[in-house]
Amino acid sequence: MTTKPKFAMYWAASCGGCEIAVLNIHEKILDVDANFEVVFWPVAMDAKYKDVEAMEDGSILLTLFNGGIRNDENEHIAKLLRQKSKILVAFGSCANEGCIPGLANFTPIQEIVDTAFSTLTTENPDNIRPQTTYAMPEGEIHIPTLYPILKTLDQVVDVDYYMPGCPPESHQIAAVIDLVIQVLQGKAELPPKGAVIGVGLSTVCDDCKRTRNIKKIKQFGRIQLQHSDPELCLLEQGIPCNGPATRQGCGALCPAAGAQCIGCYGPAEGVIDYGARLVAAFASVVDSNNPDEIDQIMDGLVDPAGQFYRFNLAGSLLKGSLTAIRSISK
Repeated sequence: MTTKPKFAMYWAASCGGCEIAVLNIHEKILDVDANFEVVFWPVAMDAKYKDVEAMEDGSILLTLFNGGIRNDENEHIAKLLRQKSKILVAFGSCANEGCIPGLANFTPIQEIVDTAFSTLTTENPDNIRPQTTYAMPEGEIHIPTLYPILKTLDQVVDVDYYMPGCPPESHQIAAVIDLVIQVLQGKAELPPKGAVIGVGLSTVCDDCKRTRNIKKIKQFGRIQLQHSDPELCLLEQGIPCNGPATRQGCGALCPAAGAQCIGCYGPAEGVIDYGARLVAAFASVVDSNNPDEIDQIMDGLVDPAGQFYRFNLAGSLLKGSLTAIRSISK
């Protein structure tokens, strides 16, 4: 009988990159095996929901939950793992903010399904749609039911800690694992409940090495369509960079490589709504007091909704389009 504390990890509505990021901690993964009994990690081991259901409440010390809540299966497992876990971590951008899957909140669920099953890229001559139950010779099977909008993990269950990133940087995952191991050994204490772990308190701009000259711009444009100065702040060159609103923690890797920050580490400390903060930041570099000219400059943002809420729509004040949200009550 093992006496090691139990560890679990689950993949809900997400791409799976967070699972790969954990494996990218290289030999540090051996510390996880040495200090934890891995009892539930479907992507890495044969595990059944019934095995978790049979565990005592609170018997899992640490669960890393990545992915948003898109269907009833996601919600069932989120509630189950909350019940069985002492510490539940919203791991990665999808669990924290909704991330890319959360952009579907702009669209009613029926339109999403119709697009998937009725467009030219889908061969579906009988116009078949997914059914939540289906009778088979072996018995009735059940398929998860899609919800009208995607929710973040903490909109469904109580969350102890948040670790953002798409995915979180592997060295930060390793640092958090080291911290938990030190806590188990009595050498450290856990941060206060609700803390955002593995990140900084400021913005990507504070980690960015590019020079800011407080320049004013006359147009926004795509980085692919213009030659940018490798030393100067991208936003001050009219390239929409989300660094001013994004939490530091990645090391400003994208600006260092000549690409704008797209916001995968989520809102910086104290930011109530990510999109609203970005609107203010972008407006601060617009060189005009003329409303018509300002409109023309802002029209250079090809996809404003995606720019301001690419990762954060489900976790924002908006949460989704009015049409999609209204469909919940129908």
